Amino acid sequence: MNSTHREPPPGDALRLAVVGIGQRAQILHHATATGARVVAAVDPTEEGRAAALELFGPEVALFESHEQLATVEGLDAAFVLTPDWTHARITIDLLEAGIPVYLEKPLAISVTEADETLAAAKSSGTTLYVGHNFRLSPVVLLMRELIERGEIGEVKAVWCRHFVGNGGDYYFKDWHADRRKTNSLLLQKASHDIDVIHYLAGGYGRRVVGMGGLVLYGSIADRSDRTGQRMTDWFSMDNWPPLASTGLNPVVDVEDLSMLMVELDNGVQASYQQCHFTPDYWRNYTVIGTEGRLENYGDTSGGVVKVWNRRHEYAETGDAEYPIPGAHDGHVDADIATVQEFLEHLRTGAPTRISPVAARYAVAVGDLAAQSLRNGSIPLEVPELDAELVRYLERTTISSSSPNHHQGERHHP
Repeated sequence: MNSTHREPPPGDALRLAVVGIGQRAQILHHATATGARVVAAVDPTEEGRAAALELFGPEVALFESHEQLATVEGLDAAFVLTPDWTHARITIDLLEAGIPVYLEKPLAISVTEADETLAAAKSSGTTLYVGHNFRLSPVVLLMRELIERGEIGEVKAVWCRHFVGNGGDYYFKDWHADRRKTNSLLLQKASHDIDVIHYLAGGYGRRVVGMGGLVLYGSIADRSDRTGQRMTDWFSMDNWPPLASTGLNPVVDVEDLSMLMVELDNGVQASYQQCHFTPDYWRNYTVIGTEGRLENYGDTSGGVVKVWNRRHEYAETGDAEYPIPGAHDGHVDADIATVQEFLEHLRTGAPTRISPVAARYAVAVGDLAAQSLRNGSIPLEVPELDAELVRYLERTTISSSSPNHHQGERHHP
């Protein structure tokens, strides 16, 4: 992200474009709620362009290709909400055209593409913001606050279990199931959690091992071409048990059960486990420090974060318990926060809590974990990002020093 910004005169609303009119296009309503205007929409399909008119009104200009946005006068930013394998190319083109970008996570589907995208942000001098919304979710902010207050001492380990109960409908009936378009769900789906692990632990992954396989959905022969459909067309809570799933994507070669272990650059050790055929759908984090541990039960409002910091046998009740705040279900609170943060940066140059450097390391760990699990679970080293590029990109991000304050200087998420 660069330090330039646009200061609109009083009454002048930011003019936005959206590229990709799918499920995530709804987040633009969080922008228009602040007075911004969606003036252009891009989608290669007639169905997508028709949906843009329904979402944003009849005055929105419609285009089939993101290259056509260069013809839109006074465009302040573009939201890139397209399928993962298109992220890097579209974003690089827009950055080089001088159009600031809010890019849906993940930054890219490989560490190489991620680094190319960050290099384009620097060479063009154009703002890049990656929508790692879960970093700003109430449960994550609460856990980070408890760590920073010293309630569990110095962080030494972070464990995350991700029960993806809707995995069959969400990831195995469309392009997500094709590794050419996602690389791996250890990158696509796990990029949220890898970023959160980095944020809670105060470091970036440096060595990673992956393990996993396609253990359930690969055995289902019923496949379907869902061109023109959206996830809402086939999703149902009645699609159970998982082996009774029908209409899977013609190509299914991503793993449905996977895990990684990662050592961070500050010595913290972390693990992540992901399963796409569980009956329940939520994330569970455990953070262990030198003076206690914390764990979330539920990951949205109504849940609780429990802290144990005295000696116990088994204790269902924590020594302290903190309700998870929030006004909405799912990611809505975090979506609102990221969209508003991006727009405020455009308007005033205010620093952001989201860093493209952190987004890159989430991709890097996921990419290397996928390579590891597909090659005998060999350990792989995460390549460091060029130090000059890091300094440039983090000029306008809020300093996020590690909860482990006494450890040496390094790049903090």
